[in-house]
Amino acid sequence: MLGRSERESGAQAELAATLAGWSTAGSAGSGPAGGPPLDLGSTSATLATVANIEDLAAVVHVGHPAQPSHDLERALLAAPPRLVITSAVAVPAQWVWVGRSTDATGSVVVDEAGMRDRRHVLRTMGASPRLVPTRTTIEERVAIAGQGGTLVLERQNVPAGYVELPGSERLSEGPPVWYGLVQARAAAPRFDGPSQVWLAFGPHDDHRGSLQQTLTVIADAGIDMQHLRSHRSQAGPHIFFSSFTCPDSAVLDRLTGEFDERGVAHRVLAVMAGEDFVPGPEAIVPQWSTRSVDA
Repeated sequence: MLGRSERESGAQAELAATLAGWSTAGSAGSGPAGGPPLDLGSTSATLATVANIEDLAAVVHVGHPAQPSHDLERALLAAPPRLVITSAVAVPAQWVWVGRSTDATGSVVVDEAGMRDRRHVLRTMGASPRLVPTRTTIEERVAIAGQGGTLVLERQNVPAGYVELPGSERLSEGPPVWYGLVQARAAAPRFDGPSQVWLAFGPHDDHRGSLQQTLTVIADAGIDMQHLRSHRSQAGPHIFFSSFTCPDSAVLDRLTGEFDERGVAHRVLAVMAGEDFVPGPEAIVPQWSTRSVDA
C-alpha cells in the first residue's frame, strides 16, 4: 500500500508512483498498492504510520535528491530510525489556472502544494493567491473563489464549466517536481553503484572546529559534499544535514564507521540509486560584494 501526507497533491503523488513503479509494490516489495495513495494526515503522522504498519510506504516531496527539502530532512530525523527514502522520481507539474470564463480576474484559490511548486510563477503573473489547505475539496474551492475568482489545481481536477486562462501554460512549463518513496527498513539499503545519500550527523560537542574535523573525515573518505545545512538540536550540539553522491555501500560503511570511532552521531535518511538527477536543483545568480569580485 502507498500513502501520502494531507498536504501533498494526490494527483502528482499518484503520477510519481505510476512513473516510478511504486504503485505495484508495498514497502516490503510485494503486493499491489491498489489505487491512489492514501491520505495519512500530517507529515509527522504519515511517517509514524509508515514506520508502524508493515507493507505501507509513502510518496513524499523531496525538494531535489541533491538538495533536500529542509522540512523533510527535519521530519525524517525526528521520526523513527527505521524510515529511509529508497528512490526518487521527477514528474511534470500538473498545475493549471482556470476560471469560469477566460476574462476571470478574481483572486486565485491555490492549495499548499500548488503554492510550494509554483509560487514564483504565480508572483510573476501578478496573481493574488488565496491559500487553502490541500485537503480542501473542489466544491469548497469553487465556493471560496466565487463567481469571478480563479483556481490553480491539477489538470485532472478541473471542475466542469471551467476553462484554462491565458498564462496557464506557464505553470506546467516550469521544472518538474521531485518525489521520493519513504519506507521502513531494518537497515539502510545496500548499493553497488553510485547513489545519492542523505546523511545527518552531529559532532559529540560543539567546540570551535568540531564541524571542520567532521568535514575532514568526510573529505578523507573521498566524498564531495553537494549539500550541507545546520539546525539546532534540543539534545545539545548542532545537527548537520548533508547530501552527496556515494560510489557504493563500502564507502558509506567506512565513513559511518569512522564516525562511530569519533563519537559522531549519525543517521542515513535516504539512499537513491543514481548520480545525475536531471534537471538539477534550482540555481541562483549570486550578487557578490564588489570587493570580493575585484579580489
